[in-house]
Amino acid sequence: MSAQTTDASDQTRLRTILTGLMLVLTLAALDQNIVATALPRIVSDLGGVSHLSWIVTSYVLASTITMPLYGKLSDQYGRKPLFYAAIGIFMAGSVLAALAQTMNQLILYRAIQGLGAGGLFPLAQTTIGDVVSPRERGRYQGLFGAVFTGCSVAGPVLGGVITDTLSWHWIFYVNLPVGAAALGFISVGLRRPAAAIHHRIDYGGAALIALGTTGLLLVLSLGGASYDWASPQIIGCAIAAMVSIPLFIWQERRSAEPVMPLHLFGNKTVLLSWTVLALAFTGMSAATVFFPLFFQLVLGVAPANSGLLTGPLMLGIVTSSVIGGRLVTRTGRYKRLPVAGLAAATLAFLGLGWGAMAGYGVALMEPLLIVLGLGLGLVMPTMTVALQNAADPRDMGVATATSAFFRSLGSVMGVALSGGILAAHLKSLLAASALTGQLDAPTLLSSGVQQIAHMPAALGLAVTGFYRTAIGATFLVGGAIIGLAFLVVLFLPELPLKTALAKPAPRGD
Repeated sequence: MSAQTTDASDQTRLRTILTGLMLVLTLAALDQNIVATALPRIVSDLGGVSHLSWIVTSYVLASTITMPLYGKLSDQYGRKPLFYAAIGIFMAGSVLAALAQTMNQLILYRAIQGLGAGGLFPLAQTTIGDVVSPRERGRYQGLFGAVFTGCSVAGPVLGGVITDTLSWHWIFYVNLPVGAAALGFISVGLRRPAAAIHHRIDYGGAALIALGTTGLLLVLSLGGASYDWASPQIIGCAIAAMVSIPLFIWQERRSAEPVMPLHLFGNKTVLLSWTVLALAFTGMSAATVFFPLFFQLVLGVAPANSGLLTGPLMLGIVTSSVIGGRLVTRTGRYKRLPVAGLAAATLAFLGLGWGAMAGYGVALMEPLLIVLGLGLGLVMPTMTVALQNAADPRDMGVATATSAFFRSLGSVMGVALSGGILAAHLKSLLAASALTGQLDAPTLLSSGVQQIAHMPAALGLAVTGFYRTAIGATFLVGGAIIGLAFLVVLFLPELPLKTALAKPAPRGD
C-alpha cells in the first residue's frame, strides 16, 4: 500500500472518529439543556415540586463522581470499551427516564443517565489527545467548545418545541438516535483494544471519591435551601466530605493503580490547568446563572427575549473557541490566550457588576457580554491542550477526566455561592430599608416577576432595586473569582507543544 493511500486512510479514520466524538458531545450537552426547559411540564404531570431540583442534582451528582473513574479505566482498558459502556448506560437511562411515571422514578433514572454521562465529555476530550498531536489539538478542542456552546443555545429551543408538540417524555427519546450514531462512528473509527492485560481496579479510591463528592455536592445543593446549614443532614454530609479527603490520600498512596494518581498533583502544568479551569467555571457559574433573572426581573424583558439577550455571550464563546484553537495550532503557543481571555473576562464581569448596580441597561450589558464570551472561549480549549501536552501518555485519560471533574465541581460551587450571596444581599438590603414592616425576608427571596407585578408600585420598584444591587454583587464576585484564575494562569509554564503523537499510544485507540 502506498504512503499516499495510507495517509488518505488515516484521514478518513480521523474524520470518522471526530464525527463520533462531536456526536458524543452533542449527546452530553443537548440533554442538560433540553431537560431544563421541560421541568415545569414534568412537575405538572408528575407532581412533587419539592423534589424538582433532584431531577438535575441526581444527574450532576452521578456524572461528577464517575468522571475520574472513566478516565482511569480508559487508561487501563482503552477508550473504546469505556465509550460503549458510557453511551450504553446513558441511553438505557434515557429510555427509563422517558418511561417514568412518578417523580421518584424519574430522579432514579436521571441518576442512571448521569452514571453514563460521566464518561461522555472526558472520554471525548481524551480521545482527541490520542489521535491528534498537541500542536494540532487546539483547533479540535475549539470545535468541541463550539459544539457544546451551540447545544446550550439550541437545547432550550428544541426542548420547548418537543415538549409542546409531543410531550416531555420525548426529550429523552431524542437521545437514542444521537447515541446510536455516535456508537456507530466510534465502532468504525476507533481500533479494537489490545489483548487484555490484568489490572487492579482501585475500588477503595473510587468509593472515597464518590463519598467525598456526594457529601460536598449535597452540602452545596441542599444547604440553606432544603435543609438548614446547621441541620444534622448537612453537618453529616460535610463530615463525610472532610473525612474522605485524608482517607483518599492514604488509599491512593498505597494503591498499585490509583484511580487518581497523586503524582499528577506534582505536575505543575497539570495542577495549574486544573486550578484555572475550576476557578473559571466557578466564577462563570456564579454570575451567569442570574443573567435571565436580571433581564426579566430587573430590566423587564419578556422571558422569550431574555434568552436571546444571552446570545452574544454564546456567540463570543463559539467564536473565540474556534479562533483560539487555530491560533494555538498555528503558533505552537498556548499561554497568551488564556491570559488575555481571563483578563478580558474579569474586566467584563466587573463592568457588568458596576453597570447593574449603577442602573445601566441592555445598551451596556450586551457589549460586555460579547467581551465576556470572547474571553471565556479562550480558556477551556487551550487549558485542555496544555494539560494533555504535559501529562504522561499513560495518564492522559485520568488527567483529562479529572479536569472535567474539577470543572463540574466548580460549576456547582459557583451556583451555590451565587445563591448564597444573592440571598445575603437581599436580606441585608431589606434590613437596612424602611420596608421591613411591609415585606419580610422569605417573601422577598421568593419574589419573581409575577409576584412583583402584583405589588404596589412603590414596593415593586424597591424590590426590583434590591434585586438589581444583589445580582450586581454576584457579577462582581464572579469577576473576582475569574480574576483569581487570571493570577494563577500567569504562573503556568509554557512547554513546547509536541508535534507527534506520544508512543506507545493508549490502549483501545
